[in-house]
Amino acid sequence: MSKIKWTLLIAPIAALIVVMMWRDEAPALTDPTTAIEELENRFAAAVQAKDLDGIMANYTNSDNLVVFDVMPPRQYTGWQAYKDDWKNALAGCKDAPKVEISELEIVGDTRYAYSHCIQHFTCTDPQGKKSDLILRVTDGYANFRGKWLIAHEHISVPVDLATGKADLQSKSPSE
Repeated sequence: MSKIKWTLLIAPIAALIVVMMWRDEAPALTDPTTAIEELENRFAAAVQAKDLDGIMANYTNSDNLVVFDVMPPRQYTGWQAYKDDWKNALAGCKDAPKVEISELEIVGDTRYAYSHCIQHFTCTDPQGKKSDLILRVTDGYANFRGKWLIAHEHISVPVDLATGKADLQSKSPSE
């Protein structure tokens, strides 16, 4: 059989195999929910373990990472700046901090997604004072070659405009 006829026979079969393999993978590629839920669980476990590298493994290692945290300054730009913020936050906890994630809602496609949730953060500082914060967190994710990473994060608490005080124990409207 000539080389051209062989190629004409093999090429469609190879294409069919690739399409069939992609089709089997398509549901996982179109719905980022499971992968992002796993990312958020890894994040919470890393915080509790005070594993700085484990925490930062969930963020894009880029100067383009932007995080609006509840701790000053107003904005952290870049992976290293946010890693330094987490280093200081973990040093402020003499015990194992805890993060409980609830009300996690995820929307996205194969390349980009976002989520919003409530995170309950607790720890004890070196002087024995308890920190107990209920935070609103919105994350923007990007899919880098099949791995979801946080590319933008916004953490906030409600503020009573009459007093100017942050509501660190905010409740949902139904509570």
